Amino acid sequence: MRSIPLLLPLVALSLVYGAALVPRDTTSSSSAADPIPTVPYASTTSNSVLWGPDSPDSVPNPYRGKTGASILGPDNIPIDLENPDLLAPPSTDNGDVANSKWPFSMSHMRLQTGGWARQQNVEMFPIATSMAGVDMRLEPGAIRELHWHSTAEWAYVLKGTTQVTSVDQDGRNFIATVRPGDLWYFPPGIPHSLQATNESAEGSEFLLVFPDGAFSDDGTFLLTDWLAHVPAEVIRKNFGITNPEAFSRIPNKQLYIFPSTPPADDADDVSDPQGTIPQPFFFPFSQMAPTQLEGGSVKIADSTVFDVAKKIAVAEVEVEAGGMREMHWHPTQDEWTFVLEGEARITVFAANSNARTFNFQAGDIGFIPASYGHYVENTGNGTLKYLEVFNSDRFQDVSLNQWLALTPPALVQAHLGLDDETISLLKKVKPTVVGPLPGSK
Repeated sequence: MRSIPLLLPLVALSLVYGAALVPRDTTSSSSAADPIPTVPYASTTSNSVLWGPDSPDSVPNPYRGKTGASILGPDNIPIDLENPDLLAPPSTDNGDVANSKWPFSMSHMRLQTGGWARQQNVEMFPIATSMAGVDMRLEPGAIRELHWHSTAEWAYVLKGTTQVTSVDQDGRNFIATVRPGDLWYFPPGIPHSLQATNESAEGSEFLLVFPDGAFSDDGTFLLTDWLAHVPAEVIRKNFGITNPEAFSRIPNKQLYIFPSTPPADDADDVSDPQGTIPQPFFFPFSQMAPTQLEGGSVKIADSTVFDVAKKIAVAEVEVEAGGMREMHWHPTQDEWTFVLEGEARITVFAANSNARTFNFQAGDIGFIPASYGHYVENTGNGTLKYLEVFNSDRFQDVSLNQWLALTPPALVQAHLGLDDETISLLKKVKPTVVGPLPGSK
């Protein structure tokens, strides 16, 4: 009878930890310890997205289950509709994670005759310390003037076609026409130009990424800007030109973007006694066949296929409705994410119980620091298509599913309490993109 009081504390603890706790059998010859929970089990309550940007007649409020209350004061409902997991966070969110989303729609537009540009850097998106982005539009024939940067320039063409030209440090030239879904890359300090062709009546639009979060396109080295700030006699001496009027029409300030005549299809390339650049600054990414996966597809362009791209790598990912880019992380590379179409949500895990969920629509930028665990879930009704851009010459990721599948089962069971059947379903080959669960909508 004296043993009964000793069991009462154990029964009470079982109510807290959700599992029966029993005294350990110290007489057993087995070396394995009985499974005794040391912390409560994680909740299995659903934390699905509660609404979307197109939810009809929806007035969102910060409720999740039995927690929360309505908003009584002023509120920006359109923003709430686009960010359901900020207004009503999943119960699994915890602690503090820096804002990991920036809509390009919030960036200031620089309007020019012939086009426009808008940028994102650490000034408006502090977490993005290693990469910055520029969205640029050129009307047919418009030129992004001859220029160079102190950092590399990587580009993905969104719409239309763009003619790019360049000359490297050895005097070798390069010219190419880059089409939607294709890439270009210019190493640091290499001068180049960008000009929209007239293949489309709309001209072109392209996404630029620079491997420096503090980069500003306003700090570009521009041809006209430099010459406008050099004495005229020095310019003539440099080029060996005696005619005092030869350089009299140099603009007195930078042109940046300006209208011009579209490049002619039959124009001859400039002959170069040094030859042309041996490693092309252009890659036909649109022609690469994607790897088909259970829940979508992926294709990757890094220095293994695009030799010159030493500072930027990219994965173009498509996720079918109901699918997701699996839970993973990138060992040493930050990820700069850009949504091309569809809707998504990403939970960023920053260690030490810090996790936060963000929602994305087309035109939004995400940033995930190296080693932060995350997934990308398609929360829309159509295909999600987005770019994963990395400040590296190689694409690398670690799959949670594969890691567990290739770890001794007893270790995984000791951590997660999985049964043998569940262990057997883990994937030893990276799923990368998974489809919806059977029977789910």
